[in-house]
Amino acid sequence: MKVQAIYNSKILKRGLEFAADNGSLFVATASLALSTVARPIAIMATPKTDIENKKYACAKSLASSATGYFLMLAASSPVAKAVKNIDKRPYEYLKKSTVENLKSGEKSLKASSRYKFATQLFKLGLGFLIAVPKSIMTCSLIPPFMAFLFNKKVNNDKKDKKISFTGNGMRSLSKFIGKAMDTLPVQKMSEKFHNTNFEQHIISLTDAAATAAFVTQTANSKKIEQTRKKALMYNAAISTGFCIAGGYAINGAIEKPAEKFIRNFSKANKNSPKLEKYVEGIKVVRPALILGGLYYIVIPLISTFLADRFDGQNSKKSNM
Repeated sequence: MKVQAIYNSKILKRGLEFAADNGSLFVATASLALSTVARPIAIMATPKTDIENKKYACAKSLASSATGYFLMLAASSPVAKAVKNIDKRPYEYLKKSTVENLKSGEKSLKASSRYKFATQLFKLGLGFLIAVPKSIMTCSLIPPFMAFLFNKKVNNDKKDKKISFTGNGMRSLSKFIGKAMDTLPVQKMSEKFHNTNFEQHIISLTDAAATAAFVTQTANSKKIEQTRKKALMYNAAISTGFCIAGGYAINGAIEKPAEKFIRNFSKANKNSPKLEKYVEGIKVVRPALILGGLYYIVIPLISTFLADRFDGQNSKKSNM
Protein backbone atom coordinates (compact mmCIF):
# COMPACT_ATOMS: atom_id res chain seq x y z
CA MET A 1 0.00 0.00 0.00
CA LYS A 2 2.84 2.39 0.80
CA VAL A 3 4.40 1.80 -2.62
CA GLN A 4 1.04 2.39 -4.29
CA ALA A 5 0.75 5.67 -2.36
CA ILE A 6 4.06 6.81 -3.87
CA TYR A 7 2.81 6.12 -7.39
CA ASN A 8 -0.28 8.23 -6.69
CA SER A 9 1.47 11.01 -4.77
CA LYS A 10 0.34 14.46 -5.93
CA ILE A 11 3.64 15.96 -4.83
CA LEU A 12 5.58 13.42 -6.90
CA LYS A 13 3.38 14.02 -9.95
CA ARG A 14 3.77 17.79 -9.69
CA GLY A 15 7.53 17.38 -9.42
CA LEU A 16 7.64 15.09 -12.44
CA GLU A 17 5.50 17.48 -14.48
CA PHE A 18 7.78 20.36 -13.51
CA ALA A 19 10.85 18.34 -14.54
CA ALA A 20 9.27 17.44 -17.89
CA ASP A 21 8.20 21.03 -18.63
CA ASN A 22 11.38 22.74 -17.45
CA GLY A 23 14.20 20.23 -17.00
CA SER A 24 16.97 22.83 -16.78
CA LEU A 25 15.24 24.72 -13.96
CA PHE A 26 14.52 21.43 -12.14
CA VAL A 27 18.24 20.56 -12.28
CA ALA A 28 19.15 24.06 -11.05
CA THR A 29 16.59 23.86 -8.23
CA ALA A 30 17.87 20.45 -7.10
CA SER A 31 21.43 21.77 -7.22
CA LEU A 32 20.48 24.82 -5.14
CA ALA A 33 18.78 22.67 -2.51
CA LEU A 34 21.71 20.26 -2.20
CA SER A 35 24.46 22.89 -2.37
CA THR A 36 23.18 25.06 0.46
CA VAL A 37 23.46 22.33 3.08
CA ALA A 38 24.82 18.95 1.97
CA ARG A 39 27.87 20.02 -0.03
CA PRO A 40 29.26 22.61 2.45
CA ILE A 41 28.91 20.07 5.28
CA ALA A 42 30.70 17.42 3.20
CA ILE A 43 33.48 19.84 2.24
CA MET A 44 34.08 21.14 5.77
CA ALA A 45 34.10 17.53 7.06
CA THR A 46 36.98 16.57 4.73
CA PRO A 47 39.87 15.33 6.93
CA LYS A 48 43.49 16.54 6.77
CA THR A 49 42.75 19.34 4.33
CA ASP A 50 43.77 23.01 4.42
CA ILE A 51 40.97 25.05 6.00
CA GLU A 52 41.27 27.90 3.48
CA ASN A 53 40.90 25.48 0.57
CA LYS A 54 37.76 24.18 2.24
CA LYS A 55 36.39 27.69 2.59
CA TYR A 56 37.01 28.50 -1.08
CA ALA A 57 35.40 25.22 -2.14
CA CYS A 58 32.30 26.06 -0.06
CA ALA A 59 32.10 29.56 -1.49
CA LYS A 60 32.42 28.18 -5.03
CA SER A 61 29.64 25.64 -4.41
CA LEU A 62 27.21 28.25 -3.08
CA ALA A 63 28.08 30.83 -5.75
CA SER A 64 27.71 28.27 -8.55
CA SER A 65 24.30 27.00 -7.48
CA ALA A 66 22.88 30.44 -6.68
CA THR A 67 24.07 31.80 -10.03
CA GLY A 68 22.84 28.73 -11.90
CA TYR A 69 19.41 28.87 -10.31
CA PHE A 70 18.67 32.55 -10.96
CA LEU A 71 20.14 32.50 -14.46
CA MET A 72 18.11 29.40 -15.28
CA LEU A 73 14.96 30.86 -13.74
CA ALA A 74 15.26 33.90 -16.01
CA ALA A 75 16.25 32.02 -19.15
CA SER A 76 14.27 28.79 -18.98
CA SER A 77 10.77 30.05 -18.21
CA PRO A 78 10.28 31.65 -21.65
CA VAL A 79 11.62 28.53 -23.39
CA ALA A 80 9.35 26.22 -21.35
CA LYS A 81 6.31 28.38 -22.18
CA ALA A 82 7.29 28.55 -25.85
CA VAL A 83 7.53 24.75 -26.07
CA LYS A 84 4.12 24.45 -24.37
CA ASN A 85 2.71 26.55 -27.21
CA ILE A 86 4.06 23.98 -29.66
CA ASP A 87 2.62 21.14 -27.53
CA LYS A 88 -0.85 22.67 -27.74
CA ARG A 89 -0.78 23.84 -31.38
CA PRO A 90 1.94 21.87 -33.22
CA TYR A 91 0.65 22.58 -36.72
CA GLU A 92 0.85 26.32 -36.06
CA TYR A 93 4.59 26.17 -35.39
CA LEU A 94 5.78 23.04 -37.20
CA LYS A 95 5.55 21.87 -40.78
CA LYS A 96 3.11 19.01 -41.36
CA SER A 97 6.00 16.81 -42.51
CA THR A 98 7.89 17.57 -39.27
CA VAL A 99 4.89 16.61 -37.14
CA GLU A 100 4.45 13.33 -39.00
CA ASN A 101 8.18 12.57 -38.87
CA LEU A 102 8.47 13.27 -35.13
CA LYS A 103 5.19 11.51 -34.38
CA SER A 104 6.64 8.37 -35.98
CA GLY A 105 3.47 6.27 -35.80
CA GLU A 106 2.58 7.15 -32.19
CA LYS A 107 -1.04 7.92 -31.30
CA SER A 108 -0.14 11.53 -30.49
CA LEU A 109 2.82 13.85 -31.01
CA LYS A 110 3.39 14.34 -27.28
CA ALA A 111 3.57 10.55 -26.81
CA SER A 112 6.42 10.27 -29.31
CA SER A 113 9.92 9.78 -27.93
CA ARG A 114 11.29 11.60 -30.98
CA TYR A 115 9.24 14.67 -30.17
CA LYS A 116 10.28 14.47 -26.50
CA PHE A 117 13.92 14.37 -27.57
CA ALA A 118 13.47 17.39 -29.86
CA THR A 119 11.80 19.50 -27.17
CA GLN A 120 14.15 18.42 -24.36
CA LEU A 121 17.02 19.32 -26.67
CA PHE A 122 15.92 22.93 -26.16
CA LYS A 123 14.73 22.71 -22.56
CA LEU A 124 17.72 20.79 -21.15
CA GLY A 125 20.10 22.13 -23.78
CA LEU A 126 19.52 25.63 -22.44
CA GLY A 127 21.75 24.71 -19.52
CA PHE A 128 24.59 24.03 -21.93
CA LEU A 129 24.09 27.41 -23.63
CA ILE A 130 24.37 29.36 -20.40
CA ALA A 131 27.19 27.22 -18.95
CA VAL A 132 29.87 29.76 -19.86
CA PRO A 133 28.11 32.91 -18.55
CA LYS A 134 27.18 30.96 -15.42
CA SER A 135 30.82 30.00 -14.83
CA ILE A 136 31.99 33.58 -15.39
CA MET A 137 29.48 34.85 -12.85
CA THR A 138 30.31 32.03 -10.42
CA CYS A 139 33.99 32.94 -10.49
CA SER A 140 33.24 36.63 -9.93
CA LEU A 141 30.95 35.82 -6.98
CA ILE A 142 33.43 33.67 -5.06
CA PRO A 143 35.15 36.65 -3.36
CA PRO A 144 31.82 38.20 -2.22
CA PHE A 145 30.70 34.83 -0.88
CA MET A 146 34.03 34.45 0.93
CA ALA A 147 33.50 37.92 2.45
CA PHE A 148 29.96 37.07 3.53
CA LEU A 149 30.70 33.59 4.89
CA PHE A 150 34.22 33.93 6.26
CA ASN A 151 34.84 37.71 6.58
CA LYS A 152 37.36 37.76 3.74
CA LYS A 153 38.26 41.07 2.08
CA VAL A 154 37.00 41.57 -1.48
CA ASN A 155 38.81 43.41 -4.25
CA ASN A 156 36.24 45.69 -5.91
CA ASP A 157 38.50 47.49 -8.34
CA LYS A 158 36.42 46.43 -11.32
CA LYS A 159 32.70 46.16 -11.67
CA ASP A 160 31.39 42.93 -13.06
CA LYS A 161 29.43 43.13 -16.27
CA LYS A 162 25.77 42.35 -15.94
CA ILE A 163 24.38 39.58 -18.07
CA SER A 164 20.81 40.06 -19.21
CA PHE A 165 18.41 37.95 -21.17
CA THR A 166 15.64 39.48 -23.28
CA GLY A 167 12.83 37.89 -25.26
CA ASN A 168 10.71 38.86 -28.25
CA GLY A 169 7.46 37.30 -27.02
CA MET A 170 6.26 33.75 -26.64
CA ARG A 171 4.92 33.41 -30.16
CA SER A 172 8.20 34.56 -31.70
CA LEU A 173 10.18 32.20 -29.50
CA SER A 174 7.80 29.33 -30.29
CA LYS A 175 8.22 30.04 -34.00
CA PHE A 176 12.00 30.13 -33.63
CA ILE A 177 12.05 26.76 -31.82
CA GLY A 178 9.56 25.36 -34.34
CA LYS A 179 11.74 26.38 -37.28
CA ALA A 180 14.74 24.76 -35.58
CA MET A 181 12.72 21.55 -35.13
CA ASP A 182 11.77 21.70 -38.81
CA THR A 183 15.42 21.41 -39.79
CA LEU A 184 16.83 18.10 -40.97
CA PRO A 185 19.70 17.95 -38.37
CA VAL A 186 17.28 18.16 -35.41
CA GLN A 187 14.99 15.52 -36.92
CA LYS A 188 17.94 13.24 -37.70
CA MET A 189 19.21 13.61 -34.13
CA SER A 190 15.72 12.83 -32.82
CA GLU A 191 15.59 9.71 -34.97
CA LYS A 192 19.04 8.54 -33.86
CA PHE A 193 19.07 9.40 -30.16
CA HIS A 194 15.44 9.36 -28.99
CA ASN A 195 15.83 5.91 -27.37
CA THR A 196 19.12 6.71 -25.65
CA ASN A 197 19.84 8.14 -22.21
CA PHE A 198 20.02 11.59 -23.81
CA GLU A 199 18.82 13.42 -20.67
CA GLN A 200 21.94 12.35 -18.78
CA HIS A 201 24.15 13.01 -21.82
CA ILE A 202 22.93 16.62 -22.02
CA ILE A 203 23.30 17.23 -18.26
CA SER A 204 26.81 15.70 -18.25
CA LEU A 205 27.89 17.73 -21.28
CA THR A 206 26.59 20.87 -19.58
CA ASP A 207 28.57 20.09 -16.40
CA ALA A 208 31.74 19.50 -18.42
CA ALA A 209 31.35 22.78 -20.34
CA ALA A 210 30.62 24.74 -17.16
CA THR A 211 33.66 23.27 -15.38
CA ALA A 212 35.99 24.00 -18.30
CA ALA A 213 34.76 27.61 -18.39
CA PHE A 214 35.11 27.94 -14.60
CA VAL A 215 38.67 26.61 -14.58
CA THR A 216 39.67 29.07 -17.33
CA GLN A 217 37.96 31.98 -15.59
CA THR A 218 39.53 31.12 -12.22
CA ALA A 219 43.01 30.97 -13.73
CA ASN A 220 42.54 34.49 -15.12
CA SER A 221 40.77 35.98 -12.11
CA LYS A 222 42.44 38.89 -10.30
CA LYS A 223 40.05 38.72 -7.34
CA ILE A 224 40.78 35.18 -6.15
CA GLU A 225 43.97 34.70 -4.12
CA GLN A 226 46.70 33.36 -6.39
CA THR A 227 47.74 30.75 -3.82
CA ARG A 228 44.21 29.29 -3.76
CA LYS A 229 43.53 29.04 -7.48
CA LYS A 230 45.07 25.63 -8.18
CA ALA A 231 43.21 23.83 -5.40
CA LEU A 232 39.95 25.48 -6.49
CA MET A 233 40.48 24.45 -10.13
CA TYR A 234 41.54 20.92 -9.21
CA ASN A 235 38.49 20.60 -6.96
CA ALA A 236 36.11 21.61 -9.76
CA ALA A 237 37.73 19.33 -12.36
CA ILE A 238 37.96 16.31 -10.04
CA SER A 239 34.36 16.78 -8.84
CA THR A 240 32.97 16.93 -12.36
CA GLY A 241 35.08 14.03 -13.63
CA PHE A 242 34.11 11.72 -10.77
CA CYS A 243 30.49 12.87 -10.96
CA ILE A 244 30.07 12.12 -14.67
CA ALA A 245 31.86 8.77 -14.50
CA GLY A 246 30.05 7.74 -11.32
CA GLY A 247 26.72 8.93 -12.69
CA TYR A 248 26.92 6.66 -15.71
CA ALA A 249 28.03 3.73 -13.56
CA ILE A 250 25.15 4.16 -11.10
CA ASN A 251 22.62 4.77 -13.86
CA GLY A 252 23.65 1.49 -15.50
CA ALA A 253 23.36 -0.35 -12.21
CA ILE A 254 19.83 0.89 -11.47
CA GLU A 255 18.52 0.75 -15.03
CA LYS A 256 16.36 -2.35 -14.47
CA PRO A 257 14.85 -1.14 -11.16
CA ALA A 258 14.15 2.23 -12.82
CA GLU A 259 12.38 0.56 -15.74
CA LYS A 260 10.32 -1.48 -13.26
CA PHE A 261 9.35 1.71 -11.43
CA ILE A 262 8.22 3.31 -14.70
CA ARG A 263 6.14 0.23 -15.59
CA ASN A 264 4.47 0.14 -12.17
CA PHE A 265 3.95 3.90 -12.15
CA SER A 266 2.41 3.76 -15.63
CA LYS A 267 0.11 0.91 -14.58
CA ALA A 268 -1.05 2.84 -11.50
CA ASN A 269 -1.70 5.97 -13.57
CA LYS A 270 -2.85 4.39 -16.84
CA ASN A 271 -5.97 6.57 -16.99
CA SER A 272 -4.16 9.85 -16.35
CA PRO A 273 -4.07 12.23 -19.36
CA LYS A 274 -0.67 13.41 -18.12
CA LEU A 275 0.95 9.95 -17.99
CA GLU A 276 3.35 10.65 -20.86
CA LYS A 277 4.37 13.89 -19.17
CA TYR A 278 5.06 12.09 -15.88
CA VAL A 279 7.19 9.43 -17.59
CA GLU A 280 9.14 12.13 -19.40
CA GLY A 281 9.70 13.80 -16.02
CA ILE A 282 11.01 10.56 -14.48
CA LYS A 283 13.66 10.35 -17.21
CA VAL A 284 14.81 13.89 -16.35
CA VAL A 285 14.65 13.47 -12.58
CA ARG A 286 16.66 10.22 -12.48
CA PRO A 287 19.98 11.54 -13.87
CA ALA A 288 19.51 14.88 -12.11
CA LEU A 289 19.22 13.25 -8.68
CA ILE A 290 21.97 10.70 -9.38
CA LEU A 291 24.44 13.36 -10.51
CA GLY A 292 23.27 15.79 -7.83
CA GLY A 293 23.68 13.24 -5.04
CA LEU A 294 27.16 12.36 -6.23
CA TYR A 295 28.29 15.93 -6.89
CA TYR A 296 26.95 17.51 -3.70
CA ILE A 297 27.23 14.73 -1.13
CA VAL A 298 29.67 11.92 -2.03
CA ILE A 299 32.32 13.55 -4.20
CA PRO A 300 33.07 16.75 -2.19
CA LEU A 301 34.94 14.68 0.39
CA ILE A 302 37.07 13.06 -2.33
CA SER A 303 37.62 16.10 -4.55
CA THR A 304 38.45 18.51 -1.71
CA PHE A 305 40.96 16.05 -0.25
CA LEU A 306 42.61 15.28 -3.62
CA ALA A 307 42.62 18.91 -4.75
CA ASP A 308 44.48 19.86 -1.58
CA ARG A 309 47.06 17.11 -2.24
CA PHE A 310 47.48 17.98 -5.92
CA ASP A 311 47.92 21.62 -5.05
CA GLY A 312 50.71 20.79 -2.60
CA GLN A 313 51.55 24.44 -2.12
CA ASN A 314 49.18 24.99 0.76
CA SER A 315 48.76 21.49 2.14
CA LYS A 316 51.78 21.94 4.40
CA LYS A 317 50.04 24.92 5.97
CA SER A 318 46.99 22.88 6.84
CA ASN A 319 45.70 23.32 10.38
CA MET A 320 47.30 20.82 12.67
